[in-house]
Amino acid sequence: MPKFRTMHVGTPAVASHLLRDPEARLTPIGGILRKASLDEIPQIWSILCGDMSFVGPRPALFNQYDLIALRTAQGVDALLPGLTGWAQINGRDELPIPDKVRLDVEYLRRQSLWFDAQILWRTVFKVTAGDGITH
Repeated sequence: MPKFRTMHVGTPAVASHLLRDPEARLTPIGGILRKASLDEIPQIWSILCGDMSFVGPRPALFNQYDLIALRTAQGVDALLPGLTGWAQINGRDELPIPDKVRLDVEYLRRQSLWFDAQILWRTVFKVTAGDGITH
């Protein structure tokens, strides 16, 4: 999943909310890119290539074994990962993994063009407000 680099080289490969002081690891422009979710723009290439969708569960890090296992057990892994998703507009970084998977399963069951349009619309408001961004 391509993204603009927002953390310094050498930052541990874990979800940023698990870092002791994620703010200290941001590059000078990293905070701005993250607050506006501009670090996600390169993912449009993955959408054009068919590796991602605009809406779907956010890709897991390679080492998020618990998230990957829960998603696989619930069939969520059958969905293309998305630039935004139902879990992202319902808590984003603050959600514990079981809650994130529960929302991913709900998206799997409710998936439709209309539901995707609603998620995209709500994403615009969440990103504009900076809602749910913890770093």
